[in-house]
Amino acid sequence: MKHSEPVLEPGVAPNRWRLSERGRRGSVLLAERLARYEPRTIVSSEETKALETAAGAAEHLGIWCSVYPGLHEHDRTGAPFLADEEFEQAARDLFENPDGLVWGNETAEQARARFEGAVRRVLDEREEEVVPIVAHGTVISLFVSRYNDVEPYELWRRLGLPSFCVLSVPGFKIQETIYNLRPEA
Repeated sequence: MKHSEPVLEPGVAPNRWRLSERGRRGSVLLAERLARYEPRTIVSSEETKALETAAGAAEHLGIWCSVYPGLHEHDRTGAPFLADEEFEQAARDLFENPDGLVWGNETAEQARARFEGAVRRVLDEREEEVVPIVAHGTVISLFVSRYNDVEPYELWRRLGLPSFCVLSVPGFKIQETIYNLRPEA
């Protein structure tokens, strides 16, 4: 699951951005869509916006939420805040050059491998059939595209705040994709 809408704060590191009011409402919409899968827990990235998304959805469902290392976004620590067009171009460059260090502190391939390792550890440690994981658009797109015939940049562009992909285990094949659960203003 991709986290809900944060408040963009150019002077604050993105991993510390909190959810907007619309983002909190999006967490409830996410919970309502997840209810049919009957999850017993939700696992989250350590980043604030993801954790707040997971906590809001978990509270609405009456289940637990836990944080797991390695599920964070592509490491862009120290990268400058970019306007929308510049951000999209930087993302495109990252997806088109997966082995090159073109933006931030890890390559796309390094981010995907780290994220995939964390996802596999979460699944190995959980006995539940359904394990919702709240994370971030870039790493989700890199991971999902590795196991499915989708272009990572196009998937990244389509995933809204929040959104989710239901994947089979094993195999990580797409079963369903909800591209946007964004609530009205």
